[in-house]
Amino acid sequence: MDHVEEVVDGDTTWRFDASFLTSTWTCIWGRGCQGILPERAEHLGQGCCSIGADLDGEGEAMTISALAATLGPARFQHHGQAVEGGVFSDATKRATRVVDGACIFLNRPGFPGGPGCALHLEAVHAGEPPSVWKPSVCWQLPIKVDWETGPGGTETATVRRWERRDWGAEGETMAWCCTEEAEAYVGDRPVIESLAEELEAVVGPAVYVELRRRLSE
Repeated sequence: MDHVEEVVDGDTTWRFDASFLTSTWTCIWGRGCQGILPERAEHLGQGCCSIGADLDGEGEAMTISALAATLGPARFQHHGQAVEGGVFSDATKRATRVVDGACIFLNRPGFPGGPGCALHLEAVHAGEPPSVWKPSVCWQLPIKVDWETGPGGTETATVRRWERRDWGAEGETMAWCCTEEAEAYVGDRPVIESLAEELEAVVGPAVYVELRRRLSE
């Protein structure tokens, strides 16, 4: 990280990759995103959904299961598969299921109900933030938080861009990674503004307001 901004909030010290937060990165899904496969595959429209989403514990799994049950076939292309075999990869419910090469919730290009994440589409239809509906790893991308425990119950949280290495084994074979490619740095606002909702949900309103004040000076 070229420029780090620190904000102390009680026992937590937040360390921010200010270089990324002041950059013009933006999600270009459907506008040139090449996906995360071993070969560039813009035509598939899979974005970063080629693998199932890792879920943050039993609570998130229960939430996703309940929300999935409310989706109808009009906005959920794989509704039938979900009814028949569920939305999880296995009985542990640690990740969403992969169907035909991508996450079960991903509607493919040409689907009448709209391409993209069915949970995201349903959230927009309901007038609610997609972060309320989607797995945390999905709505937080490309934001990554690394937690470290310090002395006396303190902790340090480093907020940075998601990197190729964060994808694990898949990262070694990816032909394209959006946060490392110039094509994605074409937004009309800095990340601190364009991902305001996501950042505030991660760090809390008070820390976000202070961070935005500093990065706007």
